[in-house]
Amino acid sequence: MQDKKIGIVSSRFNPEVTQKLFDGTFIRLRESGIAESQITSIWVPGAIEIPLAAQRLAMTNQYAAIICLGAVIMGETKHFEYVCQQVSYGCQKVALTQNIPVIFGVLTTQTEEQALDRVGGKHGHMGQYAADSALELIKIFSSI
Repeated sequence: MQDKKIGIVSSRFNPEVTQKLFDGTFIRLRESGIAESQITSIWVPGAIEIPLAAQRLAMTNQYAAIICLGAVIMGETKHFEYVCQQVSYGCQKVALTQNIPVIFGVLTTQTEEQALDRVGGKHGHMGQYAADSALELIKIFSSI
């Protein structure tokens, strides 16, 4: 993995959650032997901007995987549903059109408490899981 670069695209919206997601991802990558110089981090305003930033990274052909992180927490309107659908669709489209693993580490929860439970709380750490998924797919793709 010494020559593999990994991109992380994180949303700044809901920073109390997204910073923890990012930290868990970054630490897990470092613990797994990925050097800091192999990791490129991009912070975007909100979740809806994640797929475009992921696509720009993918188009450079420098990355073995891209990890997308964010937190979309339900509000009082249908905006939540539209954002979740577009972000998940956009990330999948980047993966399929650019032929690169794009890991969907965007939390889509009903409450902030549920989101916090998924960044080191009672439901594990989705940032760590995202890093693990990226590393596993890099390994699988290297053998194909």
